[in-house]
Amino acid sequence: MQVYTGNALAGQFAGYGGLYRQTDAVTLETQHFPDSPNEPGFPSTALKPGQIFQSTTIDRFGVRR
Repeated sequence: MQVYTGNALAGQFAGYGGLYRQTDAVTLETQHFPDSPNEPGFPSTALKPGQIFQSTTIDRFGVRR
């Protein structure tokens, strides 16, 4: 999983409700094996014509007491 944050934002992009700041964004993005195209032993990430790509990601968050 790749985590992207809004650390590069400096208040220069307008969005819903105002300008986006550094602390206004976080994204969790699932991905295949990093560097798959360059590693022969890794599963392929190539999608050939006519093939269908389908993916499901389920995130569960909770609190332990």
